[in-house]
Amino acid sequence: MKKAVFTFAAMMIALAMSAQENLFRKGDKALNVGLGLGTTLYSGAGFKGTIPPVSVSLEYGFKDEVLEKGSIGLGGYLGIAGSKYEFMGFGWEYTYIIVGARGVFHYPLVNKMDTYTGMMLGYNIIRAKEIGTPLLGVSPSASGVAWSWFAGARYYFTDNIGALLELGYGISYLNLGLAVKL
Repeated sequence: MKKAVFTFAAMMIALAMSAQENLFRKGDKALNVGLGLGTTLYSGAGFKGTIPPVSVSLEYGFKDEVLEKGSIGLGGYLGIAGSKYEFMGFGWEYTYIIVGARGVFHYPLVNKMDTYTGMMLGYNIIRAKEIGTPLLGVSPSASGVAWSWFAGARYYFTDNIGALLELGYGISYLNLGLAVKL
């Protein structure tokens, strides 16, 4: 009985997946603008967000017919966020800017949705400005290589405009926003 249920479920999933159409193809261009919830860059007692995590990415469809219905996109990424750390009259204001290149694999898992996953490699520019009473003139800036894995979906309301949901480890854990096909 368990085998029959498993076989039936596998057949239904395969049938459902076969009906899906890839919404991102070679030659397509997509602009994503997102507002992040929950940042990966600062946390702990004393930190307050000053600039909410905002990201912009542009992607170009590079290759079709990967694993039958999938496609590969390449593009750029820019994210910015800010925070402030204050303790007993002194502290720092931080600005985080991530600039990177993304590789994205699109595969149609849900009808009328562009579902994807990918990786980003870039550079995290961290600027720190001392506030309040000076503390030894120390700057805790720490720029360096940044990488992220992400998974997301774009649901298009029209042929060119849609909503974006992306989970990952970039400027924030969760991005909600707007996607526009150019």
